[in-house]
Amino acid sequence: DIEGKEECKKDLCSAMGIPYTKGTPVLGMIARLTDQKGFDLLAEIIDKILESEAQLVILGEGDKQYVDLFTRLQKKHPKQIGIYFGFHDSFAHKIEAGSDIFLMPSAYEPCGLNQMYSMHYGTIPVVRKTGGLADTVIDAEEATQRTHPTGFTFEKYEARAFWKAIERALRTYRKDKPSWRQMQITGMKKDFSWDRSAVEYAQLYEKVIAHSKTDPSMAGGKHQ
Repeated sequence: DIEGKEECKKDLCSAMGIPYTKGTPVLGMIARLTDQKGFDLLAEIIDKILESEAQLVILGEGDKQYVDLFTRLQKKHPKQIGIYFGFHDSFAHKIEAGSDIFLMPSAYEPCGLNQMYSMHYGTIPVVRKTGGLADTVIDAEEATQRTHPTGFTFEKYEARAFWKAIERALRTYRKDKPSWRQMQITGMKKDFSWDRSAVEYAQLYEKVIAHSKTDPSMAGGKHQ
């Protein structure tokens, strides 16, 4: 229910120890603190995020260099950064439901789940266009009449590209509320369940069977 989004945001801010301010975007991230999950990129652009006056909440554990870095940053910017090192199921749900934007700048991601969880809760994902992230998030600039946007993507694994995608998300959040709301609603309606996937697999198999009946090269057990 999108109408409960702001209450979820207030609850998230309270749980993570940062002040809630209406209109201030909250960026969320749930991941292992490793390069594979894009924390090297986040470390490079963290100053830009802080300068944008956005808030950042992180849940995860991992490499000591990132634990130390974000511990220092949280102490220096307690009103903008909230962190829980480790796994906390309740906090994970709060971040998915209460953040405005979810960050997932993975170096690679065969499938990925958090971008789908985020969309379900009306949280707009900013992801690197790789693997399952590319399959599930439709960029605002690449949408067509048949495919409505659900988030923001970037392709090159570099900090500058990551920041540009975040910048586009922040600009839309602050200056184009109708588009932002439509993106939220579109994401919340997405069906990533096996019910949908099973139907698509069945349709694919039916096409292959139909093609094999009309293509002599595929007859007689010579299916490729």
